[in-house]
Amino acid sequence: MIGIAILLTRSAVSICKDVYLKVQKSAYLKMQSKITGGDTTYLFTARILNKYDIKYYRCNQTGFIQTEEPYWLEEAYSSAITKLDVGLPYRNIYLTDKISRILLPNFNYKGIFLDYAGGYGLFTRLMRDKGFNFYHTDQYCQNLFAEYFDLKDLPANTHFEAVTAFEVFEHLPDPVPQIKQMLEFSDNLIFSTELQPATINSVDDWPYFATETGQHIAFYNEASLKAIADQLGYHFYTDGSFVHLFTKTKFNINPLVLPKEGYLLRKARRLIQKAERKMGMPDGLLLRDWQYIRDKLNAKS
Repeated sequence: MIGIAILLTRSAVSICKDVYLKVQKSAYLKMQSKITGGDTTYLFTARILNKYDIKYYRCNQTGFIQTEEPYWLEEAYSSAITKLDVGLPYRNIYLTDKISRILLPNFNYKGIFLDYAGGYGLFTRLMRDKGFNFYHTDQYCQNLFAEYFDLKDLPANTHFEAVTAFEVFEHLPDPVPQIKQMLEFSDNLIFSTELQPATINSVDDWPYFATETGQHIAFYNEASLKAIADQLGYHFYTDGSFVHLFTKTKFNINPLVLPKEGYLLRKARRLIQKAERKMGMPDGLLLRDWQYIRDKLNAKS
């Protein structure tokens, strides 16, 4: 092979290079969308886990973004909860409040609920503390906070008023059939995933790609979520940024858009915040800690 290469003229080498680039470009375009099965367009290449150069593609029909086939997932999931997910407790506290306010007026709040891929069981525990009969399931993570309130503790074929799945969709290698599995438990699926920003030209345009951890491989916008709902025969609702709903029920009003809090409650919150500032209450360190850990992970490369 080396001898043959030496005999090639510069012109021949140039032709070979052009052919190689055309083949590579063609390969990029042949990646099929995980949502529609249709064509995608190569978007960019980014380094995942600080070691693998991975291609990202955008679905031509819906705008859904996916990686190439994720062969690195076993390494990425050496720990189910990543070092970078320091926002997990805050996120669960926030979601406990928001989901409670969604369930009360729109669903049978006295029913049984399931938190799918619920991690350590913190959300299940917090919702039970608020009076909602939540159970937990996660085949990859130990249930620390909701032991004895797990799917396996219920009768087989228990049907749930609603299933929740927070920060799960972006981890799915094959979204449509995996989402269909979740919907076998209930006609209502409340889930979170951050919607794409308006413009994405490189991996640096959106921290949600989370290339340091390698677990985020699927990225949605409203059009791609609507396409999934349509395929599976569900109505789709969204708060426009983070929390979304697939449901068999057609609501007259979007159930995820919460009514504005009353004047007295808003005033009380402002007074509390003012009192805390007067006491010298420091600002939270969550974002600073997240950036510090991210820099640490990147420094290892």
